[in-house]
Amino acid sequence: MPSLKELRLRIRSVRSTQKITAAMKMVAASRLRRAQEQAEAARPYSARMERMLASLAANLASGANASPLLAGTGKDAVHLLVVATSDRGLAGGFNATILREARRTIRQLEAAGNTVRIFTIGRKGRDGLRRDHAKLIAESLTEIGRPRLTFDAAQDIGQRLMQRFAAGEFDVATIIYNRFRSAMSQIVTKQQLIPFAPPAAASADIAAPGARGIYEFEPDETEILADLLPRNLAVQLFAALLENAASEQGARMTAMDSATRNAGDMIDRLTMTYNRTRQASITKELIEIISGAEAL
Repeated sequence: MPSLKELRLRIRSVRSTQKITAAMKMVAASRLRRAQEQAEAARPYSARMERMLASLAANLASGANASPLLAGTGKDAVHLLVVATSDRGLAGGFNATILREARRTIRQLEAAGNTVRIFTIGRKGRDGLRRDHAKLIAESLTEIGRPRLTFDAAQDIGQRLMQRFAAGEFDVATIIYNRFRSAMSQIVTKQQLIPFAPPAAASADIAAPGARGIYEFEPDETEILADLLPRNLAVQLFAALLENAASEQGARMTAMDSATRNAGDMIDRLTMTYNRTRQASITKELIEIISGAEAL
């Protein structure tokens, strides 16, 4: 059984840890509110752009002027997985769920005979995938959201992807991230970025009778799509990173709240053990004193 001194030191250590986790919970809660507002504000714009491009794709994907970002290369032999995680831990299962989905996707693609390459965003994704798939990592970016996540950062990532696509390094690019639902719930999401793949809801709307639009391009459809498609890529990346940031703060707040409560329970158990040990020590000393007095 540990001594009274050891129990006191343990209680003091757990109390210090509890103060840290409580402070981290408060910081995550304050950041969550701002990140959630940004993610929710970006959803309507990204969804509307997806619907508009889905309508354009229905008219132009098979045309001669269709951009490769819209029509693709005509094959899917090489897949680039953009794995978006956080740079820091202590966020519960936030990073683990993304990495689990990434590994599952890699296994499926390789089993189908496809070549896989990985583009990681975030230190945790890079470190987690490096252990098993170091040879597949083509590029890694960290500290994207510091001091704050901006649209320029998403544009830079989009340009990097387009340069690799233009160089013929991959045929299909898919991002894996966590979509924010609530502070306690995040949805692991896979979204195809290149070539543009319309969401199921937008495809259903376009397939409805009379729903397909008729477009007249001015000055020219090639010139318009040359600006619109890269912009859409940056918008979808920015929306995904905002969702990921909100999910990270929600997962961290929940994890730190659980850690704080667990520390409180541990302090209660250690305090009870300390009191019982102290009582047993005092009782033993009293017995020894009484026994010595009777012996005299």
